[in-house]
Amino acid sequence: MTNPRTLAWSLLDPAAAPAQVGEWVSLDAGGMPIYRIEALEDGLAWLRDDTHAQPLRLPLNQFRWKAAAEAG
Repeated sequence: MTNPRTLAWSLLDPAAAPAQVGEWVSLDAGGMPIYRIEALEDGLAWLRDDTHAQPLRLPLNQFRWKAAAEAG
């Protein structure tokens, strides 16, 4: 499994490349917390991270960054 802390980040542009299930997203590029999208529903994202046992449900428009590729 990819370690999200080794990822490069790109600006989340919903019009050009919307976030998809399985992608990592963050409020800050490479910042914390980092969430993995479990499901998308009407502008909301079901998210999982390292600290919460249950998925969180947050508006996707709060996130500005998504993982682009492995940092090398």
